[in-house]
Amino acid sequence: MSGDAERDWVAEEITAPTFGQALRRLRDERGFSREYLAYTAGVSASYITALEKGEREKPGRAVVESLLRCLNLMSPLTPSERRHLLELAGLRMTDTPAPGELHAAITPDQHQALVLFAPALAAYVDPCGNVLDANDAWNAALPGLLEDGNVFEWMFGNELARKVQVDWESEARRYVQWLRGTVGRNPDEPVFTDLVNDLGRFPEFRASWSEGGVDFIPPVRTHRLRDPQSGEIREYSVQAGPVYSEIYPDRIILLLCVPI
Repeated sequence: MSGDAERDWVAEEITAPTFGQALRRLRDERGFSREYLAYTAGVSASYITALEKGEREKPGRAVVESLLRCLNLMSPLTPSERRHLLELAGLRMTDTPAPGELHAAITPDQHQALVLFAPALAAYVDPCGNVLDANDAWNAALPGLLEDGNVFEWMFGNELARKVQVDWESEARRYVQWLRGTVGRNPDEPVFTDLVNDLGRFPEFRASWSEGGVDFIPPVRTHRLRDPQSGEIREYSVQAGPVYSEIYPDRIILLLCVPI
């Protein structure tokens, strides 16, 4: 095939995926007629036809969620299929995956990386502060956090946090400001509102929250911890960033505390 012919073939045959194409593929795989899908989703068959042919604007969230429910009844959609259809409609996933689902999405290589990071403290957390996995150095330096399971719960509800956090008051205020920023980015996800309401049982949290300050976790910062056994104060360079996940992008965060 000549270069010109190859370019013509590519221009003609290779096209970006569309919502309509993805919808038709999922419908065909389940053996649904347009009429059946339309009936169960509460829309007209002509509307389904227009969507699949790309003759209608991208549907709203209510319509997409209804279509997803109907498709899922016949054969469960994978998380990737659900995410793909939402993104093709210009939407994003709002269902917050449970910590167990995120833990299951961490690959063996990613689990092993935590071990290799030692003697640095390393852990994977979700945006709600739930600890998904951590290495031994992390668990030894932050006693009680493994049992509490959530960095915010540990920070405000465990006396051991006050023991090892050299600058507990300023650090706790930062945690609240970071959480406020996270809630602001995810206003449609009740899991964050539930977390804030739950943390409201701690007076120090309520006081910091009422200040109204907001901040976002920096990619690198300096932090001081007191060794729970020796009492020695150690300084760390704390790095934070998202971990690659095909199914749950931006939902798994690596926290790495490197001794300075």
